[in-house]
This record gives sequence, C-alpha cells and structure tokens, in this order.
Amino acid sequence: MNNSFKDYKLSKEIVKALTLMGYENPTEVQSKVIDKALMGKDLIVQAQTGSGKTAAYGIPICQSIDIEERMPQGLILVPTRELAVQVKEDITNIGRFKRIRCAVVFGKQPMSLQVQELKQRVHIVAGTPGRVMDHIKRGSLKLEKLRYLVIDEADKMLNMGFIDQVGEIIDTLPKERTTMLFSATMAEEIERLCQRYLNTAEKIEITRETLISERVVQELYEVEKEEKLELLKRILYIENPESCIVFCSTKENVDTLNKRMKGEKIYTRALHGGMEQKDRLEIMRLFKRGGFRILIATDVAARGIDVSDLDLIINYDVPVENESYVHRIGRTARAGKSGKAVTFAAPYEKKYLNSIEEYIGYKIPRREIPSKEKSEVAKKEFVKKEREAPQLKIDKGELLNKEVTKLYINAGKKKKMRPGDIVGAITAIEGVNAEDIGIIDVQDNVSYVDILNGKGDKVLRALQKTTMKGKEVRVQKAKK
Repeated sequence: MNNSFKDYKLSKEIVKALTLMGYENPTEVQSKVIDKALMGKDLIVQAQTGSGKTAAYGIPICQSIDIEERMPQGLILVPTRELAVQVKEDITNIGRFKRIRCAVVFGKQPMSLQVQELKQRVHIVAGTPGRVMDHIKRGSLKLEKLRYLVIDEADKMLNMGFIDQVGEIIDTLPKERTTMLFSATMAEEIERLCQRYLNTAEKIEITRETLISERVVQELYEVEKEEKLELLKRILYIENPESCIVFCSTKENVDTLNKRMKGEKIYTRALHGGMEQKDRLEIMRLFKRGGFRILIATDVAARGIDVSDLDLIINYDVPVENESYVHRIGRTARAGKSGKAVTFAAPYEKKYLNSIEEYIGYKIPRREIPSKEKSEVAKKEFVKKEREAPQLKIDKGELLNKEVTKLYINAGKKKKMRPGDIVGAITAIEGVNAEDIGIIDVQDNVSYVDILNGKGDKVLRALQKTTMKGKEVRVQKAKK
C-alpha cells in the first residue's frame, strides 16, 4: 500500500497539483483504486461518501489522458448537477499543470453553451445521465475515443431513477475501455448492472465496522411538529457550531424554515433544486469557505458539498430513504475529525425512523429536550460568534490557483486567432516557455489562456506591448 502520492508512477505535473492542493497521503479508497485503475482494470468499489473517491478515479484518469487527443477520453456519470460541478472542479485542479480540460454537462443549463464547449478540445466530461444522453443523441458528445467510464454514486442514481439511462449510455460506448463503478450500497439493480457490464471487474470494499463512522455522535429527539423550531434554536445555541447543515425533505420546507430563522434573527442560507444554478453554486462556494455557519438544504442540493470542518448535522425532517440518513450524517466527521448528528422525529415520521433504525442495525440514542434556561445561557456565546466576522477558509484549489493566472484576449476565431498564435506570442517573451502555458480556449470573439508557474503578471505586461497576427489586441486578467 502506497503511503504517499509520490510513490505512484505519476507525472510531475500531477504530483505538483496534488501537493499544492494539500493532498499528501492517499485515503484507503485511493490507495486501493489508483494502482489498479492505472493498469486499466475494471473496478466495482463500495465506499461511503467522503472517502476521497473523486481523487481515487480522477488521479489515474488525468495521468492516462493524451492531451493532444481532441475527443473526450473520460466520461464521469453523476446523479446531480452539484456533484458534476464538484467533480469538474476536482478534475480541473488535479490536471491543471497537465493542461487537462474537463467539461460539465447537466440539465437546466442552456444546451447551446454546452455544445459550444464540447466543440473545443475536451479530455474529460462530467455530467448527469439525462443531459449526457441528449448530447450523445445530438452528436455533440463524440465518444469514439473514450478510454475511461466512471459511474459515481450509483445508489443515488438508482434512487433518482437514472439507472436505466446509465445502461443506455454504456451501450453506445466503445467496448475497449476501463469502467469503474462507485456506490455506498449495492442494491439488486446495481448488482444487475454490474453483472451485465462489469462481470469480470475486481471488487473493492472499503469496510466500515458499521455504515456510520463511530466518530459521529448520534442523538434523537422525539418532538411534536410544531415544537421543532424551538428545539432547533435550543440545539443551535447549545452546540454553537462552526459549520452546520439543517436538512429538510422538500424545497418548500427549506424556504419556510429559512424564513422563520430570519424572523428569529438567526442568519441562515437556503439551498435547494428550485433555485437558479448560479445562486446555488455561489451559496455552496461561500458555505465551503466558511462565509456563513448554518445552511438549510434538501438532500439533492447538499450533494457535492465537501466541507472538511462540518461539526453538526441536524435532520429537521426525518429522511424518507434509509440511505439518505447515512449520506446526510456522513457529511460530518470527515478526514479523521469527530462530529454530531441530531434528528428531530415527530409522531407522523415514526415509520421512517423505524425503517432507518432497522437499516443501520441499532436504535439511535434518545435525548431529553434541553431546557429553555440552559439554551438562554448558551445563547450569549452563540450571538457573540454570529457577530464575529467569518474567517474564510483556504479553498483547496486556492494555493494551486495562485500559480495560475487566466488572461482574457479580445480576439477569437472570427479574427482568425488560433491557439498557435497565442503560444507564439507568449513563448517569444524572455524567460517564458511552452511549459508556462496552460489551457487555451479560443472562442468566436474572445480567447482565454492560463499562465502557469506564477508568470501571469510578467506575461500580461509583455503582451500589452506586443501584437498578435500583426494586430493590436487587448489583454487583461480574466474575471473569475
């Protein structure tokens, strides 16, 4: 078992990116998957959320990509757009210095924008099954050169009704490829999918003594529906968390609770599938950075949120699906830390609770509702923390991005601008060579280029005094 990412046969570009992202030692799933994936073996991996599986498949795929090939060589199927965006971010960071381009495709985003991106050189595509299938049928996603297929969170795909679409997609793909399936649980339908498409695959099970890490303290409060808000306030005052997600079953419940919390002068933000995509991404980004403490969300919206210091999960509504309970509370106690998961159960939710306890194999410890006096004493510290300016956490891609400057050029295909023209102008600058140039994106009217190795300012100054294709162009730092 390798103890460091430097022990693998990885290129210096991948190792550099992993080092800047703060990845030192592989997790259990990474150490069991990476070598086998690099050898091109088909794998069925049973692992919980939060085990580091995106890097487990992302590292070997990025390592194996031929960057000169224009057509996609990797396809990653995920159940939700949040997870698709998270996967794209992780893959882009891992492959940053190798100049790997990852596109993301999902519903409720204009098809035309995605078609435009897929016309460029794209090495890896992450997406939801419905939109991936749409692109395959249209011919905008050409997969003749595909070498890697990943089916991520297969259990969630099954719950969301996507598993048949996954089968349809697989039927269109080249037979000579490496396929990896990741799932927290193995339902019969997933087993059938594996028998059909992965019958010679090696199985890897990341064993847990129980479904849930022993580092998660679980508590249950039996409470009337109308008393839940008061209980939530008391728990928040007493626990005074750095970072907390409150889960509701529907987007209506999320909005209602968010409004009521504002009425109680407790600062929260809402996150659910009915919101605009850009708003959801911004809220997720801010929450991950520690810009606010309490997020009220549905299960679907919380997929793709990987917050390392999440110390409290509250199930305001008991989840209807057993797996949702495991997924929700698995969001705390990550990376060796401890956490707490608190569930509020009203009498009408008893049947869901019984089903969850049967599934996890034990009764969740019941607790007495804390007194109003105790919560009022704790409230002072809670309010004090609320008033403090948040200390924003360093994003794992931030150190990596310090070395990368994205430049905007006000000329594109319509002015006959080509990637070669941009490379020529940049490599003519003294002290800058081809290794300092990252991904180049030439669009119809504008172009973007990543400058690596901290040389962005130098290149920007030099390009402002030069021409490209004999024409003056405007070059500036791109807005993120």
